[in-house]
Amino acid sequence: MRYELIYIIDTALDEEARKALITRVSETIAQNGGEIEAVEEWGKRRLAYEINDKPDGYYVLLKYSANPEVPKEIERILEISDDILRYLTTRIEVKTSRVKPRTQQQRSYAREASPKVQEAELPEQEQEE
Repeated sequence: MRYELIYIIDTALDEEARKALITRVSETIAQNGGEIEAVEEWGKRRLAYEINDKPDGYYVLLKYSANPEVPKEIERILEISDDILRYLTTRIEVKTSRVKPRTQQQRSYAREASPKVQEAELPEQEQEE
């Protein structure tokens, strides 16, 4: 299954520690049999509302494929980390098109069944005096 994980890191964390945290999350996915597709660091951004009296956060988007048990383990790690302000894991569903094209006979039935739209005259509006 495919997942997207977005998490917000405390901006008080220095760059080396932040890189180590991002690497740790990615390595945990790989150690549990998952495959990292992309890691996008969105950088420091203003939060919609303050979290723990902090107005800014460092956003990271992680796309990966893994078994359903892996997101639970990742969320457990993120939950106990004091440097993570918020996180959200979303499962990405692959949509397939299963709509069959209409046959010629079905198209003709659809045309006959649709109501004819006629132009209607708009009533004149009364003038205000």
